[in-house]
Amino acid sequence: MTITLFHNARIFTASVDPDNSWAEAMVVESGTVTFTGTSTAAREAAGAEAEANDLDGRLVLPGFIDSHTHLLMTGEALGKVELTSASTLAEIQARLAEARAADPGAARILGRGWLFDSVPGGQPTAAMLDEVLGDVPVYLDNNDLHSCWVNSAALAELGITADTPDPIGGRIVRDASGQATGLLLETAAQQLVWPFLAAQSSDADRDLALERAFQAYLAAGVTGAVDMAFDEIGLATIERALERHSGVLPLRIAAHWFIANTGDDQANAAQVQRAAQLASKDYGPSFRLVGVKFIADGVIDACTAALHEPYSNGSDAGPIWPLERLAPALAAADAAGLQVAVHAIGDAASAIALDAIEQAMEANGPIERRHRIEHLEYAAPGTAERMARLGVTASMQPVHTDAALRPNWDAMLGDDRTERGFAWTEYEQAGALLAFSTDAPTAPHAALPNMFVATTRRSALDNTFEPVQPQLALPLANAISHATRDSAASVGDGATHGRLEAGYAADFAVLDADPFTEGNDVLLTAQVVRTVMAGQTVYAAEPARTMSGA
Repeated sequence: MTITLFHNARIFTASVDPDNSWAEAMVVESGTVTFTGTSTAAREAAGAEAEANDLDGRLVLPGFIDSHTHLLMTGEALGKVELTSASTLAEIQARLAEARAADPGAARILGRGWLFDSVPGGQPTAAMLDEVLGDVPVYLDNNDLHSCWVNSAALAELGITADTPDPIGGRIVRDASGQATGLLLETAAQQLVWPFLAAQSSDADRDLALERAFQAYLAAGVTGAVDMAFDEIGLATIERALERHSGVLPLRIAAHWFIANTGDDQANAAQVQRAAQLASKDYGPSFRLVGVKFIADGVIDACTAALHEPYSNGSDAGPIWPLERLAPALAAADAAGLQVAVHAIGDAASAIALDAIEQAMEANGPIERRHRIEHLEYAAPGTAERMARLGVTASMQPVHTDAALRPNWDAMLGDDRTERGFAWTEYEQAGALLAFSTDAPTAPHAALPNMFVATTRRSALDNTFEPVQPQLALPLANAISHATRDSAASVGDGATHGRLEAGYAADFAVLDADPFTEGNDVLLTAQVVRTVMAGQTVYAAEPARTMSGA
């Protein structure tokens, strides 16, 4: 039995008791924290034979838990051309041309993260890409993954013509003659592009991408993740990873099975049944399938989120899952004991999600449940209070309101609705569980810049932007607790993970700077120098200092 004393540190415990929020040292036994407190008390609790580990007076945080992410897609995205920081069409074209020159034999050019603000008129077309890359298919994921911008060669290999029908909940943007322009919205991207590209990738490609995501997360101090939009390909990739890692993955992962709206209640129910079957399987201590994911609407930037009132341009968008389709599928998942997560960005979509959850609760009675709504970028007044009453978690991503991303978002709403965008404080005040995440790869996976946006409402991408609604910024301790303690609780791990207190897993990150004492700005420059899981170092930017005896 190994007992380790971690000492000479400033440990933020994320305790629910404010009086126990800080400690100088902690004792870890068999991967679990057994004591936190002063150095003197910890040395006594550890005993003379404990291995002492000096943390050089640095800040220690509970390991971050990214409670809404897409692991395989994140790993794949890290290998694509980065376009979020490209602010003009010319810059986007230049980066794509450079990628082609660097790999002239590539079968396709893949990019990620472009913003509508960076494209003339916010209307990307295949012709814009054909100007620089007309001889090779080009596929560019929007920053929120709800749109894909392709060139003419990609349209051709996808087989998209004027006769190709729009899928349920999606749209192939067309010109006046009915021809596809090169922009595929919502399920048009998910159902036409994603399966095609997946078929072009090998298992080896996916395995490499998943390992890339694991390493990137560990280097960012993230020890757990909740995968949102899990499918058969993702499951097979995880199962191979479990074999490679002797049954224990580098990250603790909970997953939600993606349920597509087929328009047929029986087919939708069959997907839920498949998820329930998989959720009953024991995959070991590091992976479990906990629930299902419904995407009820799109996004505000593309005017595809479902709102009660039209967008500033007069357009409107219906839900991908109207209540009459969502309610029976959600009730079936609820009855099966699955956690339900509903993507709902617009206020009409969150109302539909809560209506469906409330109907399921009435139909299935008082069973244990822990449902969630994802994103909640603009929700109607009273939504937070209703969620608190129903026990529904608010799963939100601070980095999505990065000030550099807000101009188009605000312009699409164009009225006083923007003043309540990303209103985290409402959920805190209402008493709803609030879990923070990144939704990578729709945003950078790094945890610390996410905390910067949460605590400043400024941009982690471009410091020239003024803060957006700074009155909605959160204290640093609150933000970190939402990204650790509350993220663990959001998937039922609140009694074992997300805090650094006795009885909790010894999962933590050691930083080279302390934003609590140096100010929130250092969150943009601070580095994780060490990540520990179950008391064992899994990432180190520098050698650890250890010595025998306490």
